[in-house]
Amino acid sequence: MKVLKFGGTSVGSVQSIQTLLNILKNEVGGTDKPVVVLSAMSGVTNLLIAMAEAAAKGEDFTAGLANLEKRHFDAVKALLDIQHQNPAFTRLKIHFNQLEELLQGVLTLRELTPKTRDLVLSFGERCSTLMISKIAAQHFPEALFVDASELIKTDNSFGQAKVNTELTDILIREFYKENKGKMLFVTGFIAGNDEGQITTLGRGGSDYTAAIFGSALNASEIQIWTDVNGMMTADPRMVKKAFSLPELTYTEAMELSYFGAKVIYPPTMTPAFLKKIPIVIKNTFEPEFAGTIIQHDCKPSNLPIKGISSINNISIINVEGSGMVGKSGFSGRLFSLLAREQINVILITQSSSEHSITFAVQPVDTERARQIIEHEFELELLAQKLEPVVIEENLAILAVVGENMKETPGVSGKLFHSLGRNGVNVRAIAQGSSEYNISVIISAYDLAKALNAVHDAFFTELNKTLHAFCLGTGNIGKTLFNQLNGHMDFLQENNGIQVKIAGISNTRKMIFNSDGISLDTWEDELNKSNQEADLDEFIARMKSMNLPNCVFIDNTASPKPIEHYEDVLKSTISIVTCNKIGNSGSYKQYKTFRDAARQHGVDFFYETNVGAGLPIVRTLKDLINSGDRIQRIEAILSGTISFIFNNFKGDANFHDTVKLAQDKGYTEPDPRDDLSGKDFMRKMLILARDGGYELEASDVDIENILPQACLDAKSVDDFYAALKAEDAYFADLKNKAAAQGKVLRYIGILEGGKVSITLKMVGEDHPFFTLSGSDNIISFTTDRYKERPLVVKGPGAGAEVTAAGVFADLINVGAN
Repeated sequence: MKVLKFGGTSVGSVQSIQTLLNILKNEVGGTDKPVVVLSAMSGVTNLLIAMAEAAAKGEDFTAGLANLEKRHFDAVKALLDIQHQNPAFTRLKIHFNQLEELLQGVLTLRELTPKTRDLVLSFGERCSTLMISKIAAQHFPEALFVDASELIKTDNSFGQAKVNTELTDILIREFYKENKGKMLFVTGFIAGNDEGQITTLGRGGSDYTAAIFGSALNASEIQIWTDVNGMMTADPRMVKKAFSLPELTYTEAMELSYFGAKVIYPPTMTPAFLKKIPIVIKNTFEPEFAGTIIQHDCKPSNLPIKGISSINNISIINVEGSGMVGKSGFSGRLFSLLAREQINVILITQSSSEHSITFAVQPVDTERARQIIEHEFELELLAQKLEPVVIEENLAILAVVGENMKETPGVSGKLFHSLGRNGVNVRAIAQGSSEYNISVIISAYDLAKALNAVHDAFFTELNKTLHAFCLGTGNIGKTLFNQLNGHMDFLQENNGIQVKIAGISNTRKMIFNSDGISLDTWEDELNKSNQEADLDEFIARMKSMNLPNCVFIDNTASPKPIEHYEDVLKSTISIVTCNKIGNSGSYKQYKTFRDAARQHGVDFFYETNVGAGLPIVRTLKDLINSGDRIQRIEAILSGTISFIFNNFKGDANFHDTVKLAQDKGYTEPDPRDDLSGKDFMRKMLILARDGGYELEASDVDIENILPQACLDAKSVDDFYAALKAEDAYFADLKNKAAAQGKVLRYIGILEGGKVSITLKMVGEDHPFFTLSGSDNIISFTTDRYKERPLVVKGPGAGAEVTAAGVFADLINVGAN
């Protein structure tokens, strides 16, 4: 025999009631008919409270009463055959008349006592259960309406009545025996005292009713039908990737429910818990879904935790002072005081020095708790044996729950790492020796970010989500979006990573979407946006959105974003940049960025600063981190200069070779910007700094390859004229090299802590001799790569390879 409880949304509309009847048809079949426990229609309990409170203030309640009547009558008209409607209308009308008289009495007296309030609230369950039992009788002639106040007996604690379990069990069993073969439709939430007065069972009361009936009748199963697919791994309103748990132990369900999982209320499980009766959470609107089964024992799971729960608005009170140390009975005195005043303590943590106790309470209890503590410990406070009571507000509790935690090392490490990496400060920690639950108190502002970060960390079968904010939509920015869009499925399947672009800005417009901007339509969305580009506002919005695993991507060549790097890193947001201005500025600035990233546990990646998509920075770091010592680095890190000298051979003259490079788009509008070696210098400077040398730009020795006349030319045309006049000079350089079987190469060299960029002649034994096209090349001579240097070679410029380098940096965020 099963007990089926249907919540307010399950009986809240004509469609949901029809679904309920279909569910019952599937359950009926055996000799034991199910017991059906029903809540009030959704919204009715709140409506009844509002009507009662309005009456107590002397305000009109008739509109609410008319609405209540209409909802029930509309359902009867839609679902009950016309010949059976009048008896249902009559019975319901009697209830509504009684309710009206009761509210009129409240209006007259201007008083709403707890006893009267319970009686008012009882009409919600009594009306819905009566209505549905009449509708169900068309399909199940054995349907019988049962007023639970006649069977569940309690004390006189109106609003939160305590059940007389022994008497209640006897009454339920006798009633069930007398009505064998009937399908009982039972009012949830309500009960009665010995005088026959209505009482209520408090929060989760209808679930409690189902558990009481299930326990009394030794049911095989208690089903709780609601509007969600069982118990979830986290609150789906805040964690989009939350999923349903197939099963939980009673302990796990209790822990999750206590810390905010609203599907079921912990005390309601107690009767089932004691009898080891399984509780199944099902979705009325998706009845084929298996839901969650809560039972005494579960099958072994490979998950270290079962779920993450939260309470999103709490305050903490901190009591500390030397007068607490070694003082036996202090805690008992404190918490007995709070208990006497009916102040519920949600969480307690105490330092091992006994110098302080921190506990969490509901915000409404905070000021009262402070007052009674200050009154109780007045002498200790005056003697300064206790510090003034400190209250912190706007906090939240996050709890990870699971029985496997006690057997799995590293759970707390993973929890605190995921919080720390996302800049979530932990104010207090609590864990019982059973290890079923680790609870942390954090800022309420950080709760959604923390839940998502912790969820990603523990449920590794899900994809980790990176939230990226992209600055710059030029060639590199556009190409990056195309590459991401084309590889989304691959990333999810092979890397377990999901990238959401949460913000985009260029110099004109900006857009934001925490759920991710479509990479198919981003350009249209950006062009249509009414938000004018504002770098300060873009950074501020990125920070205020407070998303987990957040990355700032700088695809510009502007100095303006650099001014925000330190602030971004200190906000625990990682940075991926192809903008080399930041790292090639002052050494102090370079070090500031690295230190900020390290101190705040985030990544600062800039692979594309040196070699576009070539793995140069990462290779250098890996060599150093693995204990190798760099003896010498030689590099050609300019695609423009590489193309020019790779093609300056044979009959070619230097003027024509430079012009060809410009025609192919390799040079800046003024080729001197490339040939001056300044961009090359920045790259070598970054490499030297990554190699451990505290160098400034002025420390780099650059050999100027252009004669002074070329540098002094007033225009590009004048530059080319001067360059033509210097043909003999460049031809002489080329011919000298050719005579020795060598070629000209403009090479950056790092050796002995000094950096130089110079024009050299290299022979066939040099790795740069065979360089072609516009490729970049770098050779690392180290203690391990001494005889044959480690060489990295390939395209060092272009939107595709640079975007690919940014892409690679992005998906490596958080990997270490």
